[in-house]
Amino acid sequence: MKKTLATALILSLAIFAGVRTTSGQAAAPEVKGRVMQTWNAKNIPWERSDSDGTKWAVLEGNKDAPGESFTYAFFIPAGYWEHHWHTQDARVAVIQGALKVAQGDWLDKENAIAYPAGSYLFVPASVPHTMGADVDTIIIGTAKGPWRTHRHEEHMHQH
Repeated sequence: MKKTLATALILSLAIFAGVRTTSGQAAAPEVKGRVMQTWNAKNIPWERSDSDGTKWAVLEGNKDAPGESFTYAFFIPAGYWEHHWHTQDARVAVIQGALKVAQGDWLDKENAIAYPAGSYLFVPASVPHTMGADVDTIIIGTAKGPWRTHRHEEHMHQH
């Protein structure tokens, strides 16, 4: 029994050692046609820049496909504020700056809480909220389609 256990252990170690690269890290399995993608504040391929200074990009997926998950990036320039709600839940990571958010039925800069880079927020569908920034801010979010943002007419952009 001990000999069988020792043999199995040696065989397991040999197999594990066989999948190590020369740098000592485990080799990743090859997946044909699939390439890992990464984004940060400096390499986002902005698709749309609006006159108010905001920028938007879909990083992966399709925001219009029912039930399909997608990931987006949004640039909020310093001084920009808006009141809106989304048709789907949003999961948001702040990757640069500080996103300021207040929940409620009107544009509310005074009660907005700052969420600095490294923060993660869950914003449920149909919840009206104020969003803005005092410094240039970038968020990356995930949601499901179809995605629509309904903006209240009252929004502000100040430089």
